Amino acid sequence: MEYTDYARRLMAHSSLADVAEYGRVMEAGREYPLFRLTVPGSRWLVITSGFHGEEPAGPLTLAESFAEIVAYARARDVGLRVYPCINPSGFEVGTRYNRSGEKPNNDFLRYEVAPGTWKGELARGESFLRWELYDGGPKETRAVRADIVRFPAPAAALDIHQDNYLSVAATYAYTFGDAAAYRPLMEAAASHASVIRNQKVDENHHTDGDGLIVSHDGSVTDYFTRQGVPYTAALETTTRTPLASSHAVNLIWIRGFIDLAARGGT
Repeated sequence: MEYTDYARRLMAHSSLADVAEYGRVMEAGREYPLFRLTVPGSRWLVITSGFHGEEPAGPLTLAESFAEIVAYARARDVGLRVYPCINPSGFEVGTRYNRSGEKPNNDFLRYEVAPGTWKGELARGESFLRWELYDGGPKETRAVRADIVRFPAPAAALDIHQDNYLSVAATYAYTFGDAAAYRPLMEAAASHASVIRNQKVDENHHTDGDGLIVSHDGSVTDYFTRQGVPYTAALETTTRTPLASSHAVNLIWIRGFIDLAARGGT
């Protein structure tokens, strides 16, 4: 999809939200605006999506179902800060990374695991001395991070992805906090896609019996966790999952996270 067409879809929601540019990035001689959609409320949910360009379901769900999402949030007095398409050049051409080949995603923070030794992802159970915001990384990560850190920590944060490696129609999630908060969402999602339970999804990550993974990987989800946000998750549906099913799963988790934000918090 041409990003200009996608941007028009976002601007069509200007009666429902403040549609603002938080930055612009230059790729292949072309400038791409970066959008944040804001709906006020007493407690806040941050939604991010589109870090990877070959994972279109999240950006499309947010553009196509935004009115429904806003209505559900307003009924619960939950404010929304939505970053619907963080990597616009990758989204436009369907590539994982941006058109410069940079890799937006896991560049929000770094861990000092020994004096002077820093890394972006902790092994399971690995201790560390401290963490810091990371000033490097691709331009898209730098732009969204600079905007996100301007605001107080929200009550909940959801990052929407797709897995382009597993060859089945399925879903799972990276989560932090009480797994009991996420089990109902995963069980509801199971009506639309198989849940990957007790299985390896890549060389470093293995789901538990609920289809959940805990991973401190320097991502936006990891950052919000370190900020004390009680409910944080990175949702995955596979790119082999029919788009309508991915939309259904995304909306289950979006509504669920609105409910979690409505419980209270920051």
